[in-house]
Amino acid sequence: MSQQRPPTSEVDNIINFVGRTTGLRAAFQENGRVEIKQSLDGKTFYFESEHVSEVLNRMDADGRPFIQINFKDTNKVLLTDNLVGFKPSETWGLDMSRIPKVVTTPDLHSVLDAIEDSLGSDQSESEVEILKKVYYSILTGAEKIGFDLPFERRCLERLMATKMRASA
Repeated sequence: MSQQRPPTSEVDNIINFVGRTTGLRAAFQENGRVEIKQSLDGKTFYFESEHVSEVLNRMDADGRPFIQINFKDTNKVLLTDNLVGFKPSETWGLDMSRIPKVVTTPDLHSVLDAIEDSLGSDQSESEVEILKKVYYSILTGAEKIGFDLPFERRCLERLMATKMRASA
């Protein structure tokens, strides 16, 4: 962290936590923007330091530390040793009890793989539609909290367009 920044205990807590993780890296920009990059998938989570309202130090069920960042707009994220966790967005027609309350960006790839498997099998179209809704729920949840995922946004449309051409 070579850039100068105003001291804030919340941002310091975040930067210090990330510095102790094995799979996250943080950078503080001069304009107050904080970037946290996940080594696992290379995705970067961005937020403005002045939007942080509270940082809570927590432990998971296995005794591993994580932090919860509460933002002034009521959004929340969890920082673990390797990933940024967030709430999936409510999606019309999707039973939210069918998906975890906290998801991560690698979940997008898992759901996309499930969609590809479903398209190549005898799965019903309703199953594919549910998986698409799960994908969009995770994607919009990620974008809402500060991930920029244009490739992932286009991915499903391309997959569906390919399937349509193949079945024509």
